[in-house]
Amino acid sequence: MRLAVDAQNEYARELVTRLSATLGDELVKAILETDQSTEPGIFAQRDRVKILRDKLAADKSREARDLLVVADALVKKSVWILGGDGWAYDIGYGGLDHVLASGRNVNVLVLDTEVYSNTGGQASKATPRGAVAKFAAGGKMVCKKDLAMMAVSYGSVYVARVAMGAGDMHTVKSFLEAEAFNGPSLIIAYSHCIAHGYDLAHGMDQQKLAVSTGYWPLFRFNPDLIAQGKNPFQLDSRAPNAALKDFIYNETRYTMLVKSNPEEAKKLLVLAQQDVNEHWKLYDYMAHEPATAEVKK
Repeated sequence: MRLAVDAQNEYARELVTRLSATLGDELVKAILETDQSTEPGIFAQRDRVKILRDKLAADKSREARDLLVVADALVKKSVWILGGDGWAYDIGYGGLDHVLASGRNVNVLVLDTEVYSNTGGQASKATPRGAVAKFAAGGKMVCKKDLAMMAVSYGSVYVARVAMGAGDMHTVKSFLEAEAFNGPSLIIAYSHCIAHGYDLAHGMDQQKLAVSTGYWPLFRFNPDLIAQGKNPFQLDSRAPNAALKDFIYNETRYTMLVKSNPEEAKKLLVLAQQDVNEHWKLYDYMAHEPATAEVKK
């Protein structure tokens, strides 16, 4: 989709340049050089394209006819890919990684329920340590894959981790920044699910607990800040102020193990809390690391 949109945009720009005598240099320059990174800029471009169409109506040349077909491609198009964690972390990760590495202006939203919901609750690489799921009846033994940091490692991908229940304004801001970023972006949204085993009327409260316990830190990584001499990694949630057990033991996927194997549950809880502590230390370090560093000669 992105490749098709970009190809149409390239062809439309070429035709606009060729027809500059008909369209007028002022309109051509405005169309080709306009900033469409904001909503007002996009609206202004739509108005210019309408004027362009009116001017082309009287031109019977083949180039004018072709431009009329692809004129809408001159307005910035937003391309979003939407998927769940089973696809993004696991079975479709190769494709996702290819998109993120492409450098193309594609936005990806991952609704992370931490389990293959459409298979009835199968464990995946997104399933956290200690959670019970299909093929992890004794609790998942290893920690969850950090998809966000894998994307950050490219250095050229906008990455955000969001949770509506903990920060609705932060979520909106992340979407706006991802949309404005001229390159691949990845937003990973914590998503409560019936497979978690609690009344989803309390879903937003659980999201808030996920953030306050440090299980789901909110952050944004914006490569555009590098050019401004700023740290691209922005940690948007406060240090953990509650224990992990206050979050996870509201959910059946964790309490099941407490009932069936309390000793194993206790052991996995300790390891899961260590996961949270170690991840928080890493994120906190990245957030306070100087934006630039000189290489010693």
